[in-house]
Amino acid sequence: MIYRFRVILDNDTEEDIFRDLEIRETDSLEDLHNIITQSFGFDGLEMASFYVSNDIWEQGEEISMFDVSEGNSSIRLMNETTLNDVVHEMQTKLIYVYDFLNMWTFYVELAEIVEEAEGADYPNLMFVHGQIPDEAPSKNFESEDEEEFDEFDDGYDVEDYDNMDFNENWN
Repeated sequence: MIYRFRVILDNDTEEDIFRDLEIRETDSLEDLHNIITQSFGFDGLEMASFYVSNDIWEQGEEISMFDVSEGNSSIRLMNETTLNDVVHEMQTKLIYVYDFLNMWTFYVELAEIVEEAEGADYPNLMFVHGQIPDEAPSKNFESEDEEEFDEFDDGYDVEDYDNMDFNENWN
């Protein structure tokens, strides 16, 4: 069987940027990684991971390019995981992150499962919409209602010794 995916760049621009891809269900996640990077114009040399996702795009189990875990905990690897092991009719969504320094983030959704077309080559780039920007879209992790967060502002005036909760001669 052939899986047809829509891969959408997570960005804040008005234009959607996506690719429609076809790939065999028995191909690995590494194969999917390769066609995603090629279809968006990346060289494919940066670290990447897939994350199993639920229907509201919450990030779940990581499936990585390389095992960078420490100790006894093992991680699933792209080259050892077939698509049909993690994606099927009841589990259709993955999150794909490419280049952890720039955090290119993509929503990968199984759109359709079809019969393999005789004489067709897979994986196959079916459709391209939009051009990827020069830089990864920046992520805004605060809501519009929150004030600007300053990790160094603890509310204390370091010059105001009288209101600090310690004895000046504590040692």
